[in-house]
Amino acid sequence: MSDIQNELRNYIKEATLNVYKNEDFVKDIVVEIPRDPTIADYSTNVAMRLAKPLKSNPMMIAEKIVDELKKIAKGVDKIEIAKPGFINFKMSKTALADSINMIIDAGDKFGENNVGGGEKVNVEYVSANPTGDLHVGHARAAAWGDCITRLMKASGYKCLREYYINDAGRQIEMLGESLTSRYFEYYGKEYPLPTDGYHAQDIKDIAKMIAEKDGDKWLTADPKERITYFKDTGVDLELKKIEDDLKMFRVEFDSWIHERFFYENDDARIKACLDQMRKLNVLYEQDGALWLRTTDYGDDKDRVLVKKDGTFTYFLPDIANNMYKFERGCPKLIILLGADHHGYVARMNAALAALGHPFGSLVIDLEQMVRIIEDGKEVKMSKRTGNGVSLRELCEDVGVDAARYIFASRELGAHMDFDLTLVRKKTSDNPVYYAQYAYARAHRILIEAKSFEKAAKYDLLTDPKEVDILKTLNEFPNIVGDAAKTRAPNKICNYIQKLASYFHSYYGTCKINDPSNKELSNERLGLVEATSITLKNALNLIGVSAPDKM
Repeated sequence: MSDIQNELRNYIKEATLNVYKNEDFVKDIVVEIPRDPTIADYSTNVAMRLAKPLKSNPMMIAEKIVDELKKIAKGVDKIEIAKPGFINFKMSKTALADSINMIIDAGDKFGENNVGGGEKVNVEYVSANPTGDLHVGHARAAAWGDCITRLMKASGYKCLREYYINDAGRQIEMLGESLTSRYFEYYGKEYPLPTDGYHAQDIKDIAKMIAEKDGDKWLTADPKERITYFKDTGVDLELKKIEDDLKMFRVEFDSWIHERFFYENDDARIKACLDQMRKLNVLYEQDGALWLRTTDYGDDKDRVLVKKDGTFTYFLPDIANNMYKFERGCPKLIILLGADHHGYVARMNAALAALGHPFGSLVIDLEQMVRIIEDGKEVKMSKRTGNGVSLRELCEDVGVDAARYIFASRELGAHMDFDLTLVRKKTSDNPVYYAQYAYARAHRILIEAKSFEKAAKYDLLTDPKEVDILKTLNEFPNIVGDAAKTRAPNKICNYIQKLASYFHSYYGTCKINDPSNKELSNERLGLVEATSITLKNALNLIGVSAPDKM
């Protein structure tokens, strides 16, 4: 809701209370932009919503509210009632346009809001195992998670961006064994490659690096020392590559947490977590294993934490990790996971509830699969490596801007087709090009005009296309706040497309810089400046650049 919508909402609330003296009647008042802008600038359905509790005709209710609104509402030229009970508002010429100077003065801070109210949130995303390249599924999570945190920071949340490194457990054992096999292979020696090990080219590359650095000493080294070295080296090099690829993708983290951290000092953190569970009496032993009573907190079955051989299940260090987030002062946790983790949602929420954290403390958003499409056909393998398409290869093909925009524009919970053929196009069919070209066009207009001075008022901006742009600009801070609150960066992409569409249409029909009418031109240049600022800020919130030229 824009500042204007908020003002109208307050007027409607005051008018309704003046008539009916009931606070329940003014909860959740909605002020919307009608689909047909010729009808009104803004509209509310408050009279229809009150028809049932008042047992009265909504048209009659609307008449009483409008009588009061006419006494108090400022910046409104006309208030009308439309069947079956809508109250419609036509704003004064200056009410919408007054925002132009506000936007220009705010600059790159326009859109910032305080929806978050300073709430501390830990957002964990990507968290791919350090065993290979990031693929397009990781790319989607990286773009989405980074957009969420940008939106939250712009909306008053105190947001910690976190990557959880799975550097313990079987997958790391397989990494060490796979590297050892390729190292032996480099020297023409036999060492079995595990069937569930890692077969990608990067494993061969790392093994070769070890051989070139250390020579053949590991062929005859103590097996325990060797596997430890190969695991640690493999994790370090794979993680460095992941970090480099994410930076290239404009994704950075405040915190990198290692799973092995929870096993250090004789598993102190994990044991402390178990001790807390014992005190809360939520554990029991059965068949030689230690179980957590998650069914008491909504899970479909209880979960094993310690197996009968004394080893921990993967679930236990994950619980310890989330508890550590709470310890560091973040009462709200958000995690992005693949859709194959859907069963994890209930069990982790149950585990945290058992440890005394209320439901809602943890939110898990599930990411659906991505398909790469080219010329109408699915691309399953990289042309370069023969493996799945990597994040870096995708960005080298279509660019970081295009990749990020497309990933941000599709709802996370829906399956996604990433159409390479479309994204490579330099036409308005390509949403990325269409959005960036709107900014480049606005920038060029301002450069060519050479001079623009902020006007005291903008009362000449009465063309319907100008009104459409003004109403859309006024919406931006609330769109940002709503996108942050609902963790939906696609709402920003929708907004960008809407504003770009209005601006392209405006450019095509209105002469913006007209030397024969300097006053109107100056006001229109103010509108272009405000549009340029808003487009750039919106693109930045999804990690996409705003190029001056295209």
